[in-house]
Amino acid sequence: MHRLLRITLAGFLVLVLGAWGLVWLARPGDGPLAGQWLDRVGAALGLGKPSVPSSGGVVPAGVTLGGPFHLVDTHGAPFTEANLRGRWTLLYFGYTFCPDLCPTELQIIATALGKLGPEAQKITPIFVTVDPERDTPEVLAGYVKLFDPRLIGLTGTPAEIAEVAKAYRVYYAKVPGKDPKHYLMDHSSLIYLLDKNGKLAALFGPGTNADELAAGIRKQIAEQQ
Repeated sequence: MHRLLRITLAGFLVLVLGAWGLVWLARPGDGPLAGQWLDRVGAALGLGKPSVPSSGGVVPAGVTLGGPFHLVDTHGAPFTEANLRGRWTLLYFGYTFCPDLCPTELQIIATALGKLGPEAQKITPIFVTVDPERDTPEVLAGYVKLFDPRLIGLTGTPAEIAEVAKAYRVYYAKVPGKDPKHYLMDHSSLIYLLDKNGKLAALFGPGTNADELAAGIRKQIAEQQ
């Protein structure tokens, strides 16, 4: 009896989270539910932490991301959505002081590009900071070169970062520490694949490995040739 109740509740939670996920992606500017709340509910029912499927290539119908933004690259040169046109783009949001998630995801991107071989020449990998207070162009320049020379780092004013984060439905928030200068940033973790027109082609969630990412990219490029 208890097992049946637990399975029923788990099924209901999956349906609710699935519907919530579609609504969140489709609504402009709304942040996701608190991650801690989802963790606790999932733990109570014996479920893993919910996340975006790692397979990539599946974008819910009606979901559109992107729009105008104004940032600067590691040389201080202006960089806008117009710079994305004409090439495929791998886009990731994070910050240089990130202790584990960001370096892991950037290394996966770099490895996937290596696996693509000559096909990687069609792709521009971009890292957008969600911590503009500390991630200056100079700081970003030293950081991105640790992963791949093709990786472009972008930053801007807090307002400009908020603008591009809203366009791509990116959640981020400062987690204060004892020292005001030493803090963490809570943020969503998705790898966006944009086509040559800057349109979302695929989403890759946490847990996607380099082989899966490379395969997903190759699939999308082949389908649009």
